[in-house]
Amino acid sequence: MRNEEMLLIPGPTPVIDSIYEAMSSETRGHTDPRFVEIYKRSIERTREMFKTDGEVFVVSGSGTIGMEMALVNTVAAGERLLVVSHGYFGDRFIQLAKAFGIEMDVLQAEWGKQVSPAEVEQKLSENTYKAVTITHADTSTGVAADLETLVPIVKKHGALVILDGVCATAAMEEDMSKEYGGPGNKIDVVLTGSQKAIGVPPGLAIVAFNQTALDAREKMEHIPAYYCDIQNWIPIMHDPSKYFATPPVNLVYAYDEGMKLVMEEGLEKRYARHTAFGRGVRGALREFGMTPLAEEDVAASTLSCILYPEGLNDAEFRSVLAKKGVIVAGALAHLGGKAFRIGHMGNTTEAMLISAIEKIGETLNEVGHEVTIENAVKRFKEEVSASV
Repeated sequence: MRNEEMLLIPGPTPVIDSIYEAMSSETRGHTDPRFVEIYKRSIERTREMFKTDGEVFVVSGSGTIGMEMALVNTVAAGERLLVVSHGYFGDRFIQLAKAFGIEMDVLQAEWGKQVSPAEVEQKLSENTYKAVTITHADTSTGVAADLETLVPIVKKHGALVILDGVCATAAMEEDMSKEYGGPGNKIDVVLTGSQKAIGVPPGLAIVAFNQTALDAREKMEHIPAYYCDIQNWIPIMHDPSKYFATPPVNLVYAYDEGMKLVMEEGLEKRYARHTAFGRGVRGALREFGMTPLAEEDVAASTLSCILYPEGLNDAEFRSVLAKKGVIVAGALAHLGGKAFRIGHMGNTTEAMLISAIEKIGETLNEVGHEVTIENAVKRFKEEVSASV
C-alpha cells in the first residue's frame, strides 16, 4: 500500500493501491457511456452483496445521508418509530426522527451491552410502530446487534426492520433474502457508507430497500425530502445515463473496484476473516492488560472499544502510537479519555494487525506500562487460527 500510516480508526479505513488507481482515472462526464457502464456495474454488485428483491441506491453522501434516506422514505410524520440503540450512533436516529416529526420511543443499552430482546418485545407489544431501527455494529461501543433474535421479534409485530450497517456492511452478514426464524422475517432496509468495511474513501451513501419497504414509500403521498427521495433516484439506478444529481464520478470508479474486491474474496470468507481479526485483536490487547468494552459474545467483527489499564494517559498513548505510524481513535461521550477505538476491517491484513499490535506494545513500554509483545502476537495468531 502507498499509505504512510496504518489508519486503524473505525472509519475511514485503509485504502489499497488498486482502489487509489481506479479513483485517479480520468474524470469523464457523468453521462459518458464509459462511466455509465462502471456506475451500473457497481450498482449490480451492490445488489448482489445485499441479495435484495428491491432497489439499491449508490449516491453521493455519507452514512448519515443513508440514515435519512432510510427513515424519511418509510416513516411519515406522526407515525411511530422504535430506536434500538447500542451506543452513540444508534442514538443519532433520535435526532433524525425529531427533525421529521416522527413519534419515537428509545431503548438504550448500557454501553458495552445489548438491548434485551425482552425489552424490545415488551415495547412492541405496547404500541404500534411503523419501523424499528437497529445499529448492526455501533461504532462507539463495538457492540453488535443480535439479528437472529431481533428480526423475528420486530416482524412478528408488523414493523419494518431498518438496519444501520455503516460499520458492518461487507464484514458482517446482511443478507436481505434471509428469513430469520420464519417466513417473511426479513431485513427491509440496510444503509451504509463507502469508507468502512468496503474499504473505499468516504463520500458515498449506499442504501438497499426490499419490496416491502418500497411499498411503504409508495403509500406515502409526500415526503419532506428531495435529494433523499428514493423515487427520484430509482430511474437513475435503473439507467445511470439519466440525470437527477451529478454523481461523484471518480469515487464511483473507486467504489466499483472496492466492490469487485469484496465479491472476489467472497462474502462468507470475508465475514470469517473479520470475525477472526476481531477476536485476534481483542485477545492480543487483553495480553497487554487492556479490556474490550464489549464481551466477546456481543462484540462486533469490525472494531473494538478498548478500556485502558489504570494510570494510562489517553492523549499520550495515542500520540506516541501515531508517531509510530498507527492511528487509532479516541472513545466517545463518557468514555472519552478512558478508552480508545481500533478498527480491524475492510482492507486490513493479518500482517498489518500484527504490526499494529507490536507498535501498541512498544508504545505501552515507552509510557511506563510494561508488557510482553511476543505474548500478544502469539495470542493474536492463536485466536485467528481458531476462528478461521
